[in-house]
Amino acid sequence: MPELTFDDVSITYRTVGRNDEGAVAAVKNVSLQLPIGGTLGVAGESGSGKSTLAMSVLRLLPPNAKLSGRVLIGDTDIADLRFGELRAVRWAEASIVFQGAMHSLNPVRTVGQQIMEALELHVADGWRTEKARKARVIELLSAVDLVPTKADSYPHELSGGQKQRVMIAMALACEPDIIIADEPTTALDVIVQKQILDMISSLVAERGISMMMISHDLSVLATACERIAIMRDGELVEVGDAYEVCTNPQHPYTRQLAEAFPTIGDPASRLNPVTRRGDAVRAPSREISGEVLLEVRDVTVTYHGRGKPLAAVKNVSLDLRNGEILALVGQSGSGKTTLARTIVGLQHADEGSTIRFRGKDIPKKGRALRDFRSEVQMVLQDPSAALNPKISVYESVAEGLRVQRYSGDEQERVAQSLTDAELTPPERFFSAIPQELSGGQRQRAVIAGALAVGPQLLVADEPVASLDASVRGEILALLLSLRDRLDLSALVITHDLGLAWNIADTVAVMYEGALVEYGPTEQVLLDPQHAYTRRLLAAAPSIERRIA
Repeated sequence: MPELTFDDVSITYRTVGRNDEGAVAAVKNVSLQLPIGGTLGVAGESGSGKSTLAMSVLRLLPPNAKLSGRVLIGDTDIADLRFGELRAVRWAEASIVFQGAMHSLNPVRTVGQQIMEALELHVADGWRTEKARKARVIELLSAVDLVPTKADSYPHELSGGQKQRVMIAMALACEPDIIIADEPTTALDVIVQKQILDMISSLVAERGISMMMISHDLSVLATACERIAIMRDGELVEVGDAYEVCTNPQHPYTRQLAEAFPTIGDPASRLNPVTRRGDAVRAPSREISGEVLLEVRDVTVTYHGRGKPLAAVKNVSLDLRNGEILALVGQSGSGKTTLARTIVGLQHADEGSTIRFRGKDIPKKGRALRDFRSEVQMVLQDPSAALNPKISVYESVAEGLRVQRYSGDEQERVAQSLTDAELTPPERFFSAIPQELSGGQRQRAVIAGALAVGPQLLVADEPVASLDASVRGEILALLLSLRDRLDLSALVITHDLGLAWNIADTVAVMYEGALVEYGPTEQVLLDPQHAYTRRLLAAAPSIERRIA
């Protein structure tokens, strides 16, 4: 079984012409070692070079990348391998769990066929026949806690956690010695995240596999890795024992990463998200006593499809007041996004359900529905998918104004919306397209599009699920700022209890379509009454802090 070594590795991307004048240094003189049977976490924000470093292990970098130094698996320099030799190393000696299972799986092939493909390309004694390969697929699915029938499922028929398990099964298929996991739990709810991390740790221990895990979340790496390396701007800034790095960080950047995710119950992070600048102003704690803006009464939503009807939302009742931020919390499949879509009129509720906005039933069609949507806007989960990649930020923000037939000065309104979303100066972003923006800037552009039509209520679906720690803090600080500056109310859909502690006045917990707990944030998160809420809190990863 070989060890993985990065020996003075530097990686640059050529962006202009063919010389080094337009080169961007993504990785700079990194030396790291992953010992046999060891676990190494690599942490850093987007652009730190951690994924570029991981992709270099199997020569998966794009053609415009130039690598210097050595990447060794055992005594073998990856750069010296011919394609046939490299193909033999991939899957069989080292494999990768790619970031974003939703985009990494082929949507038109069953997951069983996709696992089988690796076995067909790398035939071993244990699966030389088709019968043996089918048995191996079932064995792999069982290893990641999936029932055999899931082999016949297409990716869209699986939950996020199930898709991530399939990716891990594929990585394990040819019994590799080294696994590289690139953000394996990004955007997963806390319970599924804990299950995935526990499963990875168990498989690594049982099979003696070496693992390198990439993440921007130190608390995730702390639960799965023996050692952690911190990268910033392509350079290593700190390497050491996981417990030491997390609880006694030596570098200021490491401390910033460690403090970026809030600790539930910590008064310092209550209504006070940590931003990249570290200068967020604590939002004032206040009693919510304004008029009721949104009333949800006995809402049930049933899906009718193959098989028996499925009740995704069951008799949910809640209120949202002026200036209130309500966090709707629950794991994937709990019904929270369905409820949000129903509130904004994108999904019809069953008979007997009542949703009122400003005391009136929400309209179902026509001009009344269009007017309603100017007051209630949805911020979608994935900003990259929410923005059209071919049109400018200006056009994206102006689109809602044109749908609403805005009669004022369009350019002035777009500029004001970008300013409200803290994209300043706004003119700088008018002609930008989404790929030219960072993740945080894309999310701000989506929020600016929602703000353009002058809503009173934002319904934000997982607004920071895939963002870096400090960018996450900036978006949450923006939501608090919008509440205070524009008197906006917000319904925030999330699986992140830390987010609720950071910004929410009220928390509603959903489980299997039903509302199981509902009340002020401090009451729900510090004194949970329902077993499911306690389970969510227990599953949330946290960095154990040293007590002085």
